[in-house]
Amino acid sequence: KIKPNSIFFGIKGEFYNGNKFAKQAIENGCYYAVIDDPEYESKNCILVKDSIKVLQELAKFHREQLKIPIIGITGSNGKTTTKELINITLSSYKCTYSTKGNLNSQIGVALSILEINQKHEIAVIEMGANKLGEIKKLCEITRPTHGIITNIGKAHLEGFGNINAIIKEKTELYKFLLKNHGIIFVNNDDKLLIKESKKNNIIRYGKKDNLEYSAKINNIFPFVSIVKDNKIINSNLVGEFQYYNILSAC
Repeated sequence: KIKPNSIFFGIKGEFYNGNKFAKQAIENGCYYAVIDDPEYESKNCILVKDSIKVLQELAKFHREQLKIPIIGITGSNGKTTTKELINITLSSYKCTYSTKGNLNSQIGVALSILEINQKHEIAVIEMGANKLGEIKKLCEITRPTHGIITNIGKAHLEGFGNINAIIKEKTELYKFLLKNHGIIFVNNDDKLLIKESKKNNIIRYGKKDNLEYSAKINNIFPFVSIVKDNKIINSNLVGEFQYYNILSAC
């Protein structure tokens, strides 16, 4: 993904040492190469202790320059679908940036933030976690102004140990938004999410009429559609569970 005048970050992974490609990256047009292995130091290399940490610090700095709302999305299931639906909805009237694919890791989120530029009016960032502490770190990088937890289940249980640890991890998004006066969109039909979000500034969505946003299921086959104020909102999504993903985007 090298482009002229860009910065290359050499990152050590499980199978490859990205530092090896620093010299080649500069030869191919990169302005600098950030590395954390002195063995591969050459001209225009910046040697640091931890390339990933520097990448994240750069993303934090960039985020501080952005004066736009950012919606953070996490959850055990449905993150990417919800993110895509929200992106499509917002893009109809605002210049919107959203996470590419499912680049929701410690590296992916930093790269996503660094892709946001002056033309963007709003952004939707997906945040994933495999172990404790990751969502808090991603919130510090992303600094979301709004947030959604799609649901909390037993995904990645091996990295957390038990469901209580997963709840603690996912709700770090709520804690960040509470601390920073942000807004949460919460599924009113999910008792756990309502319980965990009650101290926050919330916008509830679901089936009940007395919510900030409510709509009924219109059809589930072959594709899910909902009805709001006698208007039908269609989708190309299969499965009744998609109702809540569509509702959160609305």
